[in-house]
Amino acid sequence: MSPIVTLTLNPAIDQTVILDALEPGTVHRAQAVRSHAGGKGVNVACCLADWGLPVTATGILGADNAAPFTQVFAEKGIADRFVRIPGETRTNLKLLDRRTGDTTDINLPGLAVTADALGAARAALLDHAAGDAWIVLAGSLPGALPPETYAELAARLKARGARVVVDASGPPLATALAAGPEAVPFAVKPNRHELEEWAGRALPTPADVHSAARRLHGLGIPVVVVSLGAEGALFLTRAGAVQAQPPAIAVASTVGAGDALVAGLVAALEAGLDPDGTARLAVAFAAGKLTQAGASLPPRATVQALMQAVRTRTLA
Repeated sequence: MSPIVTLTLNPAIDQTVILDALEPGTVHRAQAVRSHAGGKGVNVACCLADWGLPVTATGILGADNAAPFTQVFAEKGIADRFVRIPGETRTNLKLLDRRTGDTTDINLPGLAVTADALGAARAALLDHAAGDAWIVLAGSLPGALPPETYAELAARLKARGARVVVDASGPPLATALAAGPEAVPFAVKPNRHELEEWAGRALPTPADVHSAARRLHGLGIPVVVVSLGAEGALFLTRAGAVQAQPPAIAVASTVGAGDALVAGLVAALEAGLDPDGTARLAVAFAAGKLTQAGASLPPRATVQALMQAVRTRTLA
């Protein structure tokens, strides 16, 4: 089995406030509040651990409030290789509107990450970058880090033979995609909005999304996945393209659904599934996470049942 490592340079404690209905400009009474150790790479690691895969999580945490992360890593059996630095990891607020099911995110600034801290995190990451490792570079970057950070890391990792999965947006994603063959990732997972940002135009139809995904694939990226929310996801590989639609489910929380999709993608790639199986498993991970309050999967049998209920079609 190949090593799996996730990197989260801008983690967060996700505090979800549950409201009957969100009405801007008014006073609200929260029905409940939940807190979870989060950040995209952390969420990916949690889902992979729930599926039963050994996974290592690294990145940068504030030492002053690292306890929630330490606890979840211990509970799920995730190898903790995070670098602790002085200060507090940010808290992100998520306002869940029960009436509509929508979540409004308020993301706070991250830690002031120094070059030394980044160097320590880079060293921890490269220590686990065996030749066949899956490395997930996920989430935003703290403001002090340049947008070229992921591109630089991807180049170092690829030089060691690791397979890099990038789930980012904006300049960090754009620079990773523009860095040339030495840094181009093995897989990327933009959502529709992120793909539109990269393409420089709106992508209102499935054909538009497919066309833009083919352009990404043409950069030398073997696997391109575009998450489309309730419409499922588009999967494009050397073996072809598959559109996958999740089954109808009762949604408990949308927080971390995209991260679960990435986790399912990595699990499918590690298992060597064909394009249809890859699409089914990845979307089943996301659908299963939607039924959970935090960044977790339901029992394996539930995910497997969801996998069989995912509708797929091959695209020309």
